[in-house]
Amino acid sequence: MNFTKLVPNIFYENIQDGIELFVDCLTFTMGYSDLNSDNPCCIVEKDNLQVFLHQNKEYADKDRPEIRLHTNNIDEVYEKVANTHKKFLHPNLKGVTMRPWGAKEFALLDATNVCIIIQQW
Repeated sequence: MNFTKLVPNIFYENIQDGIELFVDCLTFTMGYSDLNSDNPCCIVEKDNLQVFLHQNKEYADKDRPEIRLHTNNIDEVYEKVANTHKKFLHPNLKGVTMRPWGAKEFALLDATNVCIIIQQW
């Protein structure tokens, strides 16, 4: 058995919240878009990563995920986010911090409580 990628689904009451976090803040691009349908969705992509965003209030109310993105240059990512989208910096991990498990991390939190931990080992 061989797997090559894990693609998370993230649900939003308003899909524009997800687009703001992933496209505007983290510079993902729109790989697929069906934003004008009865069930708006899109796939955002960056490097070898993909995230499937859905607009669905019922599921958004049930689950606010926490995901991790690994990087080789956390300081560069932090500088960009801090300079352009400071409002997303998580109040509990708003600066690059060496964690007890050996990774440098900082975190983002959007208005809907989706948490993204940026991590460098």
